[in-house]
Amino acid sequence: MLKFFCLLIPVIFTINCQAQELLTPISKAKYVTRFPFTQFSGGVMVVKACINNIKDSLNFVLDTGSGGISLDSATAVRLNIALTPSDTVITGMGDSHKVSFAFNQTLHLPGLTIERLNFHINDYEVLTSVYGEKIDGIIGYSFFRRYIVKINFDSSLIEVFSPGELEYPKYGSTLHPVFTTLPILNLSIKDKRKIDFNFYFDTGAGLCFLMSDRFANDSGILMSKRKPLLTQAEGMGGKIQMRMTVIKMLQVGRYKFRNVPTYLYSDDYNVTSYPNVGGLLGNDLLRRFNLIINYPKSEIHLQPNNHFTDQFDYSYTGMATYFIDGNILVDNIIPGSPAEKSGILKDDIIVGVNNNFSNNIMQYKDILQMEREKIKIIIRRNGELKQLFIKPKSIL
Repeated sequence: MLKFFCLLIPVIFTINCQAQELLTPISKAKYVTRFPFTQFSGGVMVVKACINNIKDSLNFVLDTGSGGISLDSATAVRLNIALTPSDTVITGMGDSHKVSFAFNQTLHLPGLTIERLNFHINDYEVLTSVYGEKIDGIIGYSFFRRYIVKINFDSSLIEVFSPGELEYPKYGSTLHPVFTTLPILNLSIKDKRKIDFNFYFDTGAGLCFLMSDRFANDSGILMSKRKPLLTQAEGMGGKIQMRMTVIKMLQVGRYKFRNVPTYLYSDDYNVTSYPNVGGLLGNDLLRRFNLIINYPKSEIHLQPNNHFTDQFDYSYTGMATYFIDGNILVDNIIPGSPAEKSGILKDDIIVGVNNNFSNNIMQYKDILQMEREKIKIIIRRNGELKQLFIKPKSIL
């Protein structure tokens, strides 16, 4: 969910490109390559790539919510990549700070080499601990602006095409977002009342929907009788406090979703650029479509896939877990939550969930999504094993 804002120049660039298209015959888009991706929790997509002539395979999050391309600071040091300090400030969920750059780098994806890339450097240790897999960087606008990108969540394959005319599937819906460095959609949402507003299209966000507190308060969108629940999430700056609730309806294109899980965020750094944008649409909802993301033509095509009718995750445990030094560690317990009532404590090590002892944090999180089910958790505390039971509640 990295946000790197430099909006004025990209807006002018987009307008100029569209004017040029009116004067120049448009050739057909040409197939370039295809490669697989892996889905992490919340639908986040991770692809394998290499940098320069270094053969190490790295994990990159594919993120339309990133205004450039970035590399993890520890990965840059390990690969001995030269860094240049700068006065450039990036702002993301929970943080704003100056960054260094690795200039003029080459990215190698399967069947595709992209040259002259300037990676900004950021610390993704928290993201690595969330997924239990090393996150080496984030691929965003610097990649998407050059190509037409097809994302198929049924086959877990990405296809890349050169800019040009491309026939979309007959079934589906073609959206026309505002494209700066980040695509912005106008969505219809309804809870206490119905409203149309702008939201970022963010494939790097492992959630369904997020609204800034300022937008939620000013719009009066939320029903007052429904009390949001505190939770801990992760952003560019590390761990951040949010609240969870649901909204009655969200419409993207011609597709409506009911009772959509929604995060509420204080947004102290105004990452969402309110009052122009109210929040973001994340990949736990977008993964229900096969996507064609066409930055050169300022279009996004949605086609419902086999996951379209998947049930949303309404479960709530009230605890945060991270993979640190080979252990799955409990970090934060919300007072009054199912986790607190079960007797789980901060710094407990989770050894197993039900009969799963894989030490895989994403598998454990999947099991803990069984709301209202009594789930067995084996923890290690002060060197001793304990058996506890937790019953996740529903935010509905």
